[in-house]
Amino acid sequence: MITTYVLIVLAVFLLLASFFTVKQQSAAVIERFGKYSSTRQSGLQLKIPVVDRVAGRLNLRIQQLDVIIETKTKDNVFVKMKVSVQFKVIQEKVYEAFYKLEYPHDQITSYVFDVVRAEVPKLKLDDVFERKDDIAVAVKRELNEAMTTYGYDIINTLITDIDPDIQVKNAMNRINAADREKTAAEYEAEAGRIRIVAKAKAEAESKRLQGQGIADQRREIARGLVESVDVLNKVGINSQEASALIVVTQHYDTLQAIGADANSNLILLPNSPQAGSDMLNNMVASFTASNQVGESMKRANSTKRIKKPTDKDEFGTSEENQ
Repeated sequence: MITTYVLIVLAVFLLLASFFTVKQQSAAVIERFGKYSSTRQSGLQLKIPVVDRVAGRLNLRIQQLDVIIETKTKDNVFVKMKVSVQFKVIQEKVYEAFYKLEYPHDQITSYVFDVVRAEVPKLKLDDVFERKDDIAVAVKRELNEAMTTYGYDIINTLITDIDPDIQVKNAMNRINAADREKTAAEYEAEAGRIRIVAKAKAEAESKRLQGQGIADQRREIARGLVESVDVLNKVGINSQEASALIVVTQHYDTLQAIGADANSNLILLPNSPQAGSDMLNNMVASFTASNQVGESMKRANSTKRIKKPTDKDEFGTSEENQ
């Protein structure tokens, strides 16, 4: 009776030991008496108890390995780089992945170190930041050539972090800040230049228009003076007296305008009762002297025009003309 129970328990145990399950995206390696027998995929599987055993299981999903490397650039700057390697076991090469490579993570890490420390010393620090994708491609190419033989497929490699020494980062920040300040100063200087040029052009245009206005004003004043002199001549006042009268009138008009302007500065002008008379006398004397000089010049020019080479007298006239 006891033997029957033992046999039944043994039979149940052997039956249960004959079945096993494999999870999704996994593979189980079966060995028979220590020798590779088969590879089982996901689902319920059957093996011979005692004879077969599950030697190991492999994850077929994509995995990621982060490798932190310290290396030196071409300009002697030490940097720490974080390289993320995404890989998976090739489903058709489970045997190679399980039996040919015992520590895949260590193998991948060694290749990443080798490639990065061969590529980064060729580049300056700024180029490392700019060409990190090229470094990642080089790492992936090297890993694919090496790891495919062992049943691993390198999906992607990413340079996720580049960390220079803190002093180097501070220096780079200062350089960047100085460069931005330089650019800002250049823009401010250019803006100042534009403002100065625009102001100068505006002032030049203002002066041009002001000069044109003054010229037009003086032209109209001269025309008005001519008309005033003509009117005074018609009533029996000669040109000298008319000019003097106009000057005196303008003198008193100027004094009246200065006195009416509350914001005018102090200007010293002759404003005594004799001032007008003095100005009139000076004007008449000036005009008289001017007329005398003009008449003398006219007589001298006329004498030169009638003089001939044969003339013998003092005034340039011949005896025949006399």
